[in-house]
Amino acid sequence: MKTISKLAAVLTLISASMFAVAAEPEYVTVEMEIDINKSAEVVWAAVGDYCAIGEWSTLDCEITSGDGGLGTVRALLGGRIIEILVAQTELSYGYTQPAPEGQFYDLYHGFMEARPVTANTSKMLYTLVYDASNMENQEAVEVDMARRRTLFEGMLVNMKTMAEAR
Repeated sequence: MKTISKLAAVLTLISASMFAVAAEPEYVTVEMEIDINKSAEVVWAAVGDYCAIGEWSTLDCEITSGDGGLGTVRALLGGRIIEILVAQTELSYGYTQPAPEGQFYDLYHGFMEARPVTANTSKMLYTLVYDASNMENQEAVEVDMARRRTLFEGMLVNMKTMAEAR
């Protein structure tokens, strides 16, 4: 009985220390947008296909599962990045990345939308949400957010160029 009590005490200490080490989530949001001189429908037709990311970025894209609707899986960078389509409307989609086995999971989500402004103009919005609690400090979080913003704002410029060429 003493052995069971000691084992229970050790397990309680291990469990408590695991919770003490685990960081509280720190969800950050990176919101970006660009004005486009085309209707939202024209913009979405130009850049809204789930694998069109291969056209407006430097990422190769392959659909590995699904038909472009909810639940479709795309692989980027030769499969190093996997993204699942989890939300979709006529002019938008949202995606997430699955939890990597044995690694920190940042709950990464992206959302892209062509939003009508007038009959002939629109905004392309791109939003990222993820948990940055694994980063060393606030400066590291800000550097990471700035890096992502620069990368995705470049993609938005490419989308604008593609859409306005139509």
